[in-house]
Amino acid sequence: MREIGAFEAKSRLGQLLDWVEAGEEIVITRRGKAAARLVPVALPNDQDRGRRAADRIRAMRKGITLGGLSISELISEGRR
Repeated sequence: MREIGAFEAKSRLGQLLDWVEAGEEIVITRRGKAAARLVPVALPNDQDRGRRAADRIRAMRKGITLGGLSISELISEGRR
């Protein structure tokens, strides 16, 4: 997240919009205090994007084990 003063934000609005479109969040300050926040517009649900994210999560968890324990054992341990 970037912080930028209000005066500078006025003169660099185009660049700020480019950063926000790229997914960055910008906080605009006035006299050192946060006054506004520019965030990307939330896009409608994209099923392909969701599937790709799920595939990346599945790929990250490959090879990770529970050390020989079962899920029910871990749940039981957590309830003690």
